[in-house]
Amino acid sequence: MGKITIDPLTRIEGHLKVEVNVESGRVTEANVSGTMARGIENLLKGKDPRDAVYVTERICGVCFAAHGWTASLAVEKAQGTAALPDAARILRNLIASACWLHDHVLHFYHLSALDYLDLSVLTQYTGLDPFIIKIRDLVKNELNNPPVEGEYAGPLLPSYSADEYCIRDVELVAGLVQHYLDALSIQAKAKKMSAIFGGKQPHQSGIIAGGVTQVPDPTQIYVYRSLLDEVASFINNVYVKDVIFLAQALWPLAKSNLGVGHQNFLSYGGFPEADGSYLYPEGAIINEALVENNRSNMVPYINEDITNAWYVSGTGGHPSESSQDFDLDKPGAHTFVKAPRFQGQPMEVGPMARMMVAARREDHPAFMNPSVQQFISLIGQGMRPGVIARHAARALETQMLCKAMERWLQEFDSLAARFRNKVVIHDTAHWDPPYSGIGVGMTEAPRGALGHWIRIVDHTIGNYSCVVPTTWNSSPADDAGIKGPFEQALLNTPVPDENNPVNIGRVIRSFDPCLACAVHLYTPKGETSEWIVP
Repeated sequence: MGKITIDPLTRIEGHLKVEVNVESGRVTEANVSGTMARGIENLLKGKDPRDAVYVTERICGVCFAAHGWTASLAVEKAQGTAALPDAARILRNLIASACWLHDHVLHFYHLSALDYLDLSVLTQYTGLDPFIIKIRDLVKNELNNPPVEGEYAGPLLPSYSADEYCIRDVELVAGLVQHYLDALSIQAKAKKMSAIFGGKQPHQSGIIAGGVTQVPDPTQIYVYRSLLDEVASFINNVYVKDVIFLAQALWPLAKSNLGVGHQNFLSYGGFPEADGSYLYPEGAIINEALVENNRSNMVPYINEDITNAWYVSGTGGHPSESSQDFDLDKPGAHTFVKAPRFQGQPMEVGPMARMMVAARREDHPAFMNPSVQQFISLIGQGMRPGVIARHAARALETQMLCKAMERWLQEFDSLAARFRNKVVIHDTAHWDPPYSGIGVGMTEAPRGALGHWIRIVDHTIGNYSCVVPTTWNSSPADDAGIKGPFEQALLNTPVPDENNPVNIGRVIRSFDPCLACAVHLYTPKGETSEWIVP
């Protein structure tokens, strides 16, 4: 039996340690550890509840809009905010959705694609594309100057060697590398879209408790729409096609059990529509059965287990009561990530969870969406809910989102015309914090189900708790010994060469982890000091 430790796993957001035992070329035991200490919610205690929107955005530089939006929902509930103005709903959708386009494109091309390409074949490239020639020369240099043990391998060639599931055709690899380069510009334009309506990025300032801060003028709308046309064209004509090509080229891998975990899936529902439904429907699937399709009914059944996490006993439980107090000497603990459970079960969250729920919600408009139907077709052809399926789900839901964004822009145009640009964007009647209140905000972030819980005491925040997507996915085993999604998905992973555990990276990266969200903050020297939000 061999033991493999990867610390840190690269090409993800944040710091993750992965330890696996391997017997007869298969993973028999897996543990993942978030190695940065959580604590950002402690910043909020005693603060004005409305500050939660801006402080929680600093949890992550990628999902900031999702955190700000979810915080605003929690504060609105606690403060008794009336129904959100329709224009504010639309603008929040457009601010946050642009961040999704940025995140999903970045994840596939810049974080995951290298798991499936053998870039060494570019040394055989004889074409005339100047960018590919530059990449070819960089690859040659890295091959001719391999790092000594312990040194950084270089920006292009992954630390592990290509295997039978890597694409080796020179022209195909060159084309995908070109798309990698194109995607650098596309994801930047998507983020610019969000800044147009959100004020700035990262850490937007446009979403606040009660609504949003500005009505965009016609020029801003024109620029946003023009950028959306360009980004959507890339997503429809390049990104989705590349991912579907990858699935077809690696169909034996898509049909394998690589990365298949518990098959429990959770979606809170994402992007509210005018009729009260969500673009991505609500739902919880346990053991392949749809057990819940209403967000509000989920709240009582969410708990955080801390058996294997460095937290003081009694700081877990329901998120409305949990806290962040550490016990670094706790026997058996190995991570700063808690273990959220729904109805006592670990749940995978994220794009595949949203697609799996949509595929089961025949009562919801999303079920007949062409992107959802294409995902259903892939599953029907034998694609397993594992590594390749996660990439397919992410691409197809991005395509689905682009169409919705075009519709939301049209809806806003209609509102602006109807009210002659005097559009209501904020509920000003419920702005001041009450003496006491309890609220929960739940929505979908790019990486999955996101929840914020707030308790207001004496007009200030008495307690605040976030249960974020990667906390669900990277959770450790609970008190019943049931592993979280990452750990379960790693079990039985093929590792034919213990010196080249490429499949471990494939499995983890397919979830698009963000350990920055899961664990938050730490002080490098371990001293106690006043927390500072960047």
